[in-house]
Amino acid sequence: MGNCCERLGPQKNTYMRVSLPAVCFVWQIAMIVLFGVFIRYDKESDAHWVEYKHKNNLTDLENDFYFRYPSFQDVHVMIFVGFGFLMTFLKRYSYGGVGFNFLIASFGLQWALLMQGWFHSLDLDTGKIYIGVENIINADFCCAGSLIAFGALLGKVSPVQLMVVTLFGVTLFAVEEYIILDLLHCRDAGGSMVIHCFGGYYGLAISWVLYRPNLHQSKHLHGSNYQSDLFAMIGTLFLWMFWPSFNGAISYHGDGQHRAFINTYIALASSVLTAVALSSMFHKRGKLDMVHIQNATLAGAVTMGTSAEFMITPYGSLIVGFCMGIISTFGYVFVTPFLEKTLKLQDTCGIHNLHAVPGMLGGFLGAIVAAAASEDVYSKEGLIIVFDKEGKYANRGMGTQGGYQAAGTCVSIAFGLVGGAIVGLILKIPIWGDAADDHCFDDEAYWELPEEEEEILPPVLEYNNHMTHKSQDIAESSFCAEQC
Repeated sequence: MGNCCERLGPQKNTYMRVSLPAVCFVWQIAMIVLFGVFIRYDKESDAHWVEYKHKNNLTDLENDFYFRYPSFQDVHVMIFVGFGFLMTFLKRYSYGGVGFNFLIASFGLQWALLMQGWFHSLDLDTGKIYIGVENIINADFCCAGSLIAFGALLGKVSPVQLMVVTLFGVTLFAVEEYIILDLLHCRDAGGSMVIHCFGGYYGLAISWVLYRPNLHQSKHLHGSNYQSDLFAMIGTLFLWMFWPSFNGAISYHGDGQHRAFINTYIALASSVLTAVALSSMFHKRGKLDMVHIQNATLAGAVTMGTSAEFMITPYGSLIVGFCMGIISTFGYVFVTPFLEKTLKLQDTCGIHNLHAVPGMLGGFLGAIVAAAASEDVYSKEGLIIVFDKEGKYANRGMGTQGGYQAAGTCVSIAFGLVGGAIVGLILKIPIWGDAADDHCFDDEAYWELPEEEEEILPPVLEYNNHMTHKSQDIAESSFCAEQC
């Protein structure tokens, strides 16, 4: 009975009947009001498209929807299914992994349409944001930064805290994206810098500030079982299959998007082999660790994001995937335990090894590839299109472009670390309903769980168990009689 009472006690902070409905209702109503004021359809999704089409001698096939929507579908599946199921590896936190992913992505994409719209799509003459299929792809990208950060906090924060993480995460993302892509004029089609590097360091900084010295009390739940790892592998496979679309979704029509798909596809395949190889090498008996297979196999695609549409060559993509499978697996085996022991950094999903470091390396790799770009490799027109060398950027040298690409990576790291530290301090205020240290990684804190079915034993086994207990009872009775 003592252990039972101790187990029930830590739920004292997790009452959310007021706070969670209040946050969801108020913020959703705010979205309705802001959408009513600012958001409108763009010319390709408005009912006036018919007139615009005839006036400019276009066909429906030239509407960007037909070019972008297949990639949007793939990215959307990654955000809600891929990321969601990847976080179901904890034995008692599958509801939280996929359910809270669903919640914060649904809120985040709405806030992202507004934040990114104010920076990129606002018509100063009308004061309206005009959105189409490319805007909703970018909104999903924006959500990905907060979902990556969620990986470091998985099982340790309340859904109200996650809404706060998403509110600030989307806001910071929109600002750093504007600085990197517009002010510095960097190229980052697959988001190594803007999405993965930022999201990784944002989540790590929050987790560092929210360090729980007694988290070992939930150590028995901070792990997986056979079924939970299988569910998480579903997320991995969805991400692995659709990542070429993620890296090429907003690339230019034609060769740029084609190249992004090929480069990512090849890097992913290469990552799998090296991740498997190192996972086996690091085990005393040569066995594979499911953590490495679920995560390190994706690292090549993360690093390829910035360079995806560049002329990095197919064998260059293989090298990227080869190296990142090694670096990511090494990180899970050695770096994550080191960070927790020395820096007090509790990273539940190991986003340091899948997003932060691969994203940072992807940004710097993009800087090197951009600096090495030449007219012989790209052609004069190709350089203009791939690196958007138009207007005031027409005369920017490729060495200078590489320098700006590296600077963009540093901006992403700074926004992630500083912004995450500030958000972490806000989340430290004891008003958010987070679970106590000995009740983390458990869906019971925030979800109504179904009753577990009692195991039905075969009649013979049931009889044998009954006789075993009966013998024990007789022995205990004899012992008590002798003592008396």
